Parts: sequence; C-alpha cells; structure tokens
Amino acid sequence: MTDNAILMIIWSFGALILVGSALAAYRLSWKRSITFALIWASFFVVATLLFRMLGMA
Repeated sequence: MTDNAILMIIWSFGALILVGSALAAYRLSWKRSITFALIWASFFVVATLLFRMLGMA
C-alpha cells in the first residue's frame, strides 16, 4: 500500500466522522440517522468509483 493510499483512507474516515458528527448534532432518531449515514456513504462510494473510472485516482 502506497503512502497516497494510506492518506486517502485516513481522509475518508475523517470525512465520514465529520458527516457523522454533523448528523448527531441534529439529534435524529436511530432509523433516520442510519438512513442518512447510508446515503452519505453511497455518495462517497459513487464519487470514488467515478474518480477511479476517470483515472483521477
């Protein structure tokens, strides 16, 4: 694993923690929170796949 890959993994976890903390601030129900978390995770997955397909990553 290259240094760049490790950096991207750390950045991704940091971004997910940031989104999670923002959602926690709204004090939503567990069902609603999990729904939003899955939506955000899908955004990151789609963005990652697009970057890989376009050769930017």
